[in-house]
Amino acid sequence: MDETTPDRLIVIGNAFRSAKALLSAVELGVFTALAEGPEDQERLSKRLGIHARGARDFLDTLVALGLLDRDARGRYANTPETALYLDRRKATYIGGEFEHAGAYVYPGWSALTQALRTGQAQSGARATGHYGALYADTAALERLVKGMTGGSLPVAKALATKFQWHDYETVADVGTAQGCLPVHIALAHPHIGGVGFDLPPVQPLFEAYVEQHGLTPRLRFQAGDFLRDGLPGADVLVFGRILHNWDLATKRKLVTQAYAALPPGGALIVYERLIDDARKFNASALLASLNMLIMTAGGFDFTGADCVSWLEEAGFQNIETISLTAEVSMVVGRK
Repeated sequence: MDETTPDRLIVIGNAFRSAKALLSAVELGVFTALAEGPEDQERLSKRLGIHARGARDFLDTLVALGLLDRDARGRYANTPETALYLDRRKATYIGGEFEHAGAYVYPGWSALTQALRTGQAQSGARATGHYGALYADTAALERLVKGMTGGSLPVAKALATKFQWHDYETVADVGTAQGCLPVHIALAHPHIGGVGFDLPPVQPLFEAYVEQHGLTPRLRFQAGDFLRDGLPGADVLVFGRILHNWDLATKRKLVTQAYAALPPGGALIVYERLIDDARKFNASALLASLNMLIMTAGGFDFTGADCVSWLEEAGFQNIETISLTAEVSMVVGRK
């Protein structure tokens, strides 16, 4: 008898429902509200502005997904995981990435079929990588940079411990957003100073985040467009989820520019969701590359071997690939 079942296909085919339940819960502030203590359905729904018709099913869905607990009195509470990472008032909050995904990325995925048929991005003007209009919208810009912080925080903390920072004095984070990465490197290593490099409208958001962490004397903002203005100077340059936005020619150009900008002995760190070299196992990285198809004109994710080859072409030596988190790895090259 054939024991093959459709169960796994059904789970994958409906996975968007679970994802959207989490994104909506973050958008509504469920986990932040419950940080103050357990609440029953009626009171919590009123606080969140959820209509009575869907409230019970929504909150119980979050329980079934392991995102909330519910006690014998019917009161909902955060799990240790959501309490730590999805309470907006905590420094460990990563929900900014989910807020950005819910507002911008998730809707774009409804056009994946069209992107596959045409090979063209489905994100409008932003697909070209020119962020002028987006950055002119203060609310959209703030959501974007907080989203970058949410995605960067676990990586930044790992990178602070898995790179030989004692050999260097300065770091420049290219496409820094709020500056999550240089802030957490500097917090872990008091001898490190450096630069956050991004477009001019980002400066106030960067400076506020740096000041919040008491690092204003050590970290500064440098305004610029790395496609036009070159790269800042530092002992270590970081391309964090930068290369995947661009086509192959631009990827190679940026790596070459990094080599030119670094002093002898300097290092380039590239971190991304690297596709496994066999291109068979890391579904998260392959899905991230499809996201680049939807969102950008020429971007794509890549394997560790691909990245190593680009660094070798530019002249980097002693190249190594190091895992940072469950999804993200870095490729390090030295000049």
